[in-house]
Amino acid sequence: MIGLKDMLLAEQKRLEELIQVLQRQLQDAPEGTLRLSSSKHQPQYYHCTKTNQKNGTYISKQDMAMVQQLAQKTYDEKVFACAKKRLSQIQKITRDYSDQEIEHIFEREHEERQKLIRPVEETWKQKLERWAAEEYQGKEFQDSMPCILTERGERVRSKSEKIMADYFFRNEIVYKYEKPLYLKGLGTVYPDFTFLSPRTGEEIYWEHDGRMDDPVYAKNAVKKIEAYENNGIYPGERLILTFETECTILNTQTIEKLVHKYLL
Repeated sequence: MIGLKDMLLAEQKRLEELIQVLQRQLQDAPEGTLRLSSSKHQPQYYHCTKTNQKNGTYISKQDMAMVQQLAQKTYDEKVFACAKKRLSQIQKITRDYSDQEIEHIFEREHEERQKLIRPVEETWKQKLERWAAEEYQGKEFQDSMPCILTERGERVRSKSEKIMADYFFRNEIVYKYEKPLYLKGLGTVYPDFTFLSPRTGEEIYWEHDGRMDDPVYAKNAVKKIEAYENNGIYPGERLILTFETECTILNTQTIEKLVHKYLL
């Protein structure tokens, strides 16, 4: 399953942090346990220790802080045991687990053997090649627009888009420029760049808003972002956003950071 290892590692980190918190809390917890009983439908509390394990010492309602500490201790111990158990299981899985382990079996075969084999699952390379080969009709250019060409030889609408496209091309990141996307409530839009996520296998969209100091442009950009969200496509998940103004210019460092975060 694509992305499973990242999920497992995130859960492993969460459990490790939780265990550390519980260890600190249990170090400060009072000795013994809490026993509850009932008298005339009212709870009664007893502090059980090694010297008085069976019945325990009665705790008056004036010492509810002790009651709460003992109850918290028992709860923390149960959570601690559960977290330790699950952490051990996850560590065993992640030790030698790879999301692409089945795919790697095919890739490690000799090139001539690969020609004779039909993989049980489509490899990432095959899926990406099939996706890249799918034809689409992009947005038309007006005659009055300047002709800006990328290193790949395609026409784009701005120098910033050329910088981005050239970066993707040089780093062998497969993309589609202005591939149409239908958003319910807005209609067909043309994301600046569309990618296939190597982690989830889903399409990821990159919108570069280059004139955010223009009030009309900014208003339309916000409207489009809201439409993405209304269609279940959220920034930081399947939507990458970059912005420019006259004073704030896009640079390749920003592009590189976002590429490593979402596309590699």
